[in-house]
Amino acid sequence: MWPPEVRGDLRDAVRAKHKGDYGKSEQHFHRAWNTIRTLPIESLGSQPYLKLTGMALAFADVLELSNKQQRAYEVYVHALELLQQDGVKAMLTGPERLRAVAISSKLGELAKDLKKHKTEEEKWLVWAVEELLRIVKSPSKDDAGENVDYSHQGSFNLPLLALPSWISKTDIGAPLEALGSFYAEAGRLDFAMPLYLQAISLLIPPAPKKSAPEDRCRGAQLMGNLSEMIMRRPPSPDTLHQAEAWASQALAVTKKARAESSKPIDPCEEVYAAALFNLATFRNMAGDRNVARNLYRDGLEQARSIGLSEGVVEASRALHRLDMALASVYKNNLGCATETHNVHNPILQNSRV
Repeated sequence: MWPPEVRGDLRDAVRAKHKGDYGKSEQHFHRAWNTIRTLPIESLGSQPYLKLTGMALAFADVLELSNKQQRAYEVYVHALELLQQDGVKAMLTGPERLRAVAISSKLGELAKDLKKHKTEEEKWLVWAVEELLRIVKSPSKDDAGENVDYSHQGSFNLPLLALPSWISKTDIGAPLEALGSFYAEAGRLDFAMPLYLQAISLLIPPAPKKSAPEDRCRGAQLMGNLSEMIMRRPPSPDTLHQAEAWASQALAVTKKARAESSKPIDPCEEVYAAALFNLATFRNMAGDRNVARNLYRDGLEQARSIGLSEGVVEASRALHRLDMALASVYKNNLGCATETHNVHNPILQNSRV
């Protein structure tokens, strides 16, 4: 239950948002946001900072819908600062700390959209990952987990940590992936690859642990990204082998996840189309054109079945290029055969004389 001082404005803000009147919604959210920060934190009940920042997120969302990204960015910053205050940090519950991680990740995303300096985008993404590690490694009053000695660990290894029950794989995987993507785009592959590997190992844990098909398909997508990153290295047979191995694994994981699901899962269907295309490209590079053609064709059919227009275009172009190459090879072979016949035919004729 919200304090009576903000109930009216919150009700009107939500109602206006549902009607698409973002201007009016913004006015009421703004007033409620200003009011709630003047109230004693105890008036918000249990886990008060979830409510306080929840209002900030709702307010910022309306600002984004109104194309006021800079103002939304400022509200997100203010919300995170409330959670980072020295007198507040020690009081936060696990879910409240996780809210700070989510806000920091959102700030990294918005900093990119607003074309802010790369150091600012990196700052938010790094803080989100570092705070996650602090959450996972520290005792929690919400879920104590196991006692683990980290004093001798030279680097973090999230899959070995005792995760609190209120943290999902997505909670941890998303910030790792976001920071990994940032470093990949910046060409800092030595930073990006360990983050992707950590995210993959969370989404697709080793047996006997199991994960949902959606998580495995997300992990398969990251495997595809990892394959692409490996190909940025200086070309060598080993580089090509490693990259294709990840592409092949991505396809195998996706196939298995789809087979075990009782109904189609949209992310899995898209990842499957991409995995077929990626492995086809590697087979084509290796000169295995028949296998490549079959994979491209399967990828084209998959893209068509889910309405993935970009995938249809890319697979169609790849098939056209491959067919042209095969036709050229056939033409050259036919030419060689004709030339051989013309050369040897006079000899045969002479032998009959």
